[in-house]
Amino acid sequence: MARLLLVRHGKTEWNETGRYQGRSDIGLSGVGIQEAGALRQRLAGEKIDAIYCSDMKRAVETAQVIASGRNIEPVACEELREIDFGAYEGLTFQEVMQRYPGTNWWTAQNAEARLPQGESINQLASRVDRFVARLGEHADAETVLAVAHGGALRALICLLLDIGLEHWWQIGMDSASLTVIGIYPERAVLHTLNDVCHLRDLRK
Repeated sequence: MARLLLVRHGKTEWNETGRYQGRSDIGLSGVGIQEAGALRQRLAGEKIDAIYCSDMKRAVETAQVIASGRNIEPVACEELREIDFGAYEGLTFQEVMQRYPGTNWWTAQNAEARLPQGESINQLASRVDRFVARLGEHADAETVLAVAHGGALRALICLLLDIGLEHWWQIGMDSASLTVIGIYPERAVLHTLNDVCHLRDLRK
């Protein structure tokens, strides 16, 4: 069995103000750096053979914090980038509702629906699926860590567990969370989802 550790990046200032950042290349905030440090401590006892991350700043910075003290260089992958929110980039949910009244991307939950000037869930999943092929390069006994974004990780989970993309919206993925999936020859098994117990002290 191979183990896959999925980590969502730590918070950014846009996360903290509720702005859609998608392809906007925003780095970690002070809180996000603390969250990444808490993750590093949480994973200190884990054997990790390889670390991949989205090539966007917030994911790279999170991966670098986790990798510190290990003889592993994170490998940046563009296929793990967040969904392109297009015209919604930089806006809050309230601003989206004001500028695009009647928008139903969230309520329609249609994986083929493309965001204005952005991507659809299907397009995101097609890109993330290229990362799944990388996982086949690793031996069964290896543990691989991947740092990415909420949308990309939800798509990856759907692909690995053979869950329809219409359920993409139903998977919670908090900042600096940990999800663990076991990869068996015949199937993938979800062991841990969206675990944030390591952030308990930061959230007090």
